[in-house]
Amino acid sequence: MLLTDPITLAGRTAPSRVLFGPHETNLGHRRALSDRHVAYYRRRAAGGAGLIVTETASVAADDWPYERAPLAADCPDGWRAVAAACRPYGTLVLAGLGHAGGQGSSAYSQGVLRAPSRVADVVSRELPAELEDTELGPLVEDFAAAARLAAGAGLDGVEIDAGQHSLLRQFLSGLTNLRSDAHGTDRARLLREVLTATRAAIGPGLVLGLRLCCDELAPWAGITPERGAELAAEFAPLTDYLVVVRGSAMNLSATRPDGHTPPGFNLDLCRTVRTAVAGAAPVALQGSVVEVGQAQWALDDGVADLVEMTRAQIAEPELVALLRAGHPERIRPCVLCNQRCRVRDNRNPIVSCVGEPASGHETEDQPVPGRDAQPLDVLVVGGGPAGLEAARVLALRGHTVELAEGSAQSGGSLRTAAALPGRERLALLADWLAAETDRLGVTVRTGTRLTAAQLDAAAADGRSVLLATGSVPGPHGFDRLGGTVVRPAELAADPTARSLPPGPVLVFDPIGDAVGVAVAELLAAAGRPTAIVTQDQVVGTQLALTGDLAAANTRLQQAGVTLYKRRTVLELHDGYALLEDVVTGHKQRAECAVLIDCGHRLPERSLREAHPELPVAGDCVAPRTVYQAVLEGRRAALRLAAGTEGAHR
Repeated sequence: MLLTDPITLAGRTAPSRVLFGPHETNLGHRRALSDRHVAYYRRRAAGGAGLIVTETASVAADDWPYERAPLAADCPDGWRAVAAACRPYGTLVLAGLGHAGGQGSSAYSQGVLRAPSRVADVVSRELPAELEDTELGPLVEDFAAAARLAAGAGLDGVEIDAGQHSLLRQFLSGLTNLRSDAHGTDRARLLREVLTATRAAIGPGLVLGLRLCCDELAPWAGITPERGAELAAEFAPLTDYLVVVRGSAMNLSATRPDGHTPPGFNLDLCRTVRTAVAGAAPVALQGSVVEVGQAQWALDDGVADLVEMTRAQIAEPELVALLRAGHPERIRPCVLCNQRCRVRDNRNPIVSCVGEPASGHETEDQPVPGRDAQPLDVLVVGGGPAGLEAARVLALRGHTVELAEGSAQSGGSLRTAAALPGRERLALLADWLAAETDRLGVTVRTGTRLTAAQLDAAAADGRSVLLATGSVPGPHGFDRLGGTVVRPAELAADPTARSLPPGPVLVFDPIGDAVGVAVAELLAAAGRPTAIVTQDQVVGTQLALTGDLAAANTRLQQAGVTLYKRRTVLELHDGYALLEDVVTGHKQRAECAVLIDCGHRLPERSLREAHPELPVAGDCVAPRTVYQAVLEGRRAALRLAAGTEGAHR
């Protein structure tokens, strides 16, 4: 059984065993699927996905969990367009159907949340109304009606959500179902009713899938793996496939964690469930499965019958096609950073990927593949993510490219970040970019720092030049009156911290992203007494965007890191730093033999100042994220190739 083998569900054949699962995208127009959804799903179908489950649509209008959450009643036209776009590739398209219950939001519906019992959501703290017994029959009919709409739109079936963010899971769980009626004494009753009604609505010839939480990671009252296996065995005969997931409202990062959690974290759970199901329905493995080797092993070892690889296909839409063509090495890696694919956020960011910024922007961005009419001879200065991506795109489009990188290895900030805990997979993106530039014939010269005079010579030879020279450390945000200061990039080259002076280490984190937290973790793991200073009320506040905030603070405290919250560093002296409370102004000393300054970096501008007319990309414009560096490198390359590149814009 291969990932690329077909699988038949309800008499319909999917061309591969790779599932592109439902996830928030913010691609919608109000509560309907949009043309952007159509292009997004078409690209994954063209890349070989066997099944695509569209973004979960609420079955009831009063369920509005996030602003652009699809509503089933508004989705038939969009579903119809998605089905038509994916049909030429043989991909089965299913509608994700669900109800968020107490995990929803009243911000958009302006109505009360409804849940099995009056248990406040641990995130929003909002107290829902308890669904009356008389409301449950109409709720079941809402699922059936939504399924009929999906069938009428020409979809191949539906997938019912009883996973982490779902009312149906809330009914299954002792954490949230405290009822004493028939739906409380038999917590599985509502899901059983929904599956039965949905099957009756779509008939036996369409696919009925179930996304089922089989471990809430809360054994005192929640669904345990043992209970999850029992539930799966009960529901499998009612379905055509079952996706095994974990987590509840108490651990929102559990279903889609970042790189701190190893890929394939649900392997044991899925194996247990598949054994319990005993062939009654195919079982899908979910859980940060981003490597085709691990996915294939899961099939070979009897863990699963198909594999959900959602983030992997956001990063590499052609994943299955490349595997089928015998080129697994060309699959762009998912680095599990969650920086652009986790978009349940009140800013409504569009789903995308740090390594493939065209994801989510298929209707807007110029396609990278293609050949330009006028070949150029291009010199790219800088081999970080922006420079590597620019070189890759230019070479892919038929241009002659040379890349000059000042350090001994290409990769730039990706290599630095990958030296820190939980961010190791960033090195895989650097390796992939380097391998692709090599495959495409780019001449890469490392250990080469070019001068303005050499750029003059290149221009005189008729060569085009693109600057991607990266960044340099910014000024300290405190008065240095003594002591030792080290930057994260220096520490990344010495992860054991042996070169640092002995004694306590103070990490100053004025930004609040992953860097300061990771540096503190690294130092604590090396056995150094470590403290971290932040002006925020919580350490690593920006990690809320990637889902790692609570977990990061837990790790820091478990590692024994001292947390100085709501503080800033005023002065550094020999042996101590002077801190100030940003609210009260109270000052205190913190012992430190060395301070790690995780503050902002600045553009490296020496070549740009000498040649302001040259196109630029990445950190030499303004140091930001990997996503922005890759995106700008790509765009600068396309503009240069088209003859429209001038000053940066």
